[in-house]
Amino acid sequence: MESQLRAGLGALGLPLADPQVAQLLEYAALLQKWGKVYNLTALRGADEVLTHHLLDSLSVVTPLRRTVGAGPRRLLDVGSGAGLPGVVLAISCPDLAVDCVDAVAKKAAFIQQAAGALKLPNLRGVHARVEALADPCDLVISRAFSSLAEFVRLTGQVVGESGVWMAMKGKFPADEVAELPAGVAVFHVEQLKVPGLDAERCLVWLRRVGA
Repeated sequence: MESQLRAGLGALGLPLADPQVAQLLEYAALLQKWGKVYNLTALRGADEVLTHHLLDSLSVVTPLRRTVGAGPRRLLDVGSGAGLPGVVLAISCPDLAVDCVDAVAKKAAFIQQAAGALKLPNLRGVHARVEALADPCDLVISRAFSSLAEFVRLTGQVVGESGVWMAMKGKFPADEVAELPAGVAVFHVEQLKVPGLDAERCLVWLRRVGA
């Protein structure tokens, strides 16, 4: 898997240090080892873990860095499940403090276990319903979590006036954009190309307007 991962990183134009590559590979191994026990994900084969999980999550790193810049930020990964994309972002962007929240206790426990195994002090697994959280975040991301309107509704209390939402989607969800509540708008849509994955992907950025 290492050679394929490095080829994918090259295709994404995303240089990572050798220790980060090693952490990604160890995370992939944890997903495969504990996937069935924790019911983390339906995709457990090495090729699927690489393309559908690691590279899919890595595809948002460059847009994230370009849009929000460098420096410490607090990111909340909503409905994180197996830690996607939160664990991958914690590995790739050490300056991010990443909380992966999931309502299923064993999934949050897996992420916390992974944080220890991968030696990621900037990663936490949080067992909670996202609407019960209150601590403010700079960035809130989701991957196949809900509609855009529901995503914004459930997380509005943790996104400050200068915070942004990042929604990982397949095809651009024009119908969901049309249903966004007043006061929140899309300000950028990034088309993503995931190496080895023949499917449409995009990253929808949202923020508050008219405040």
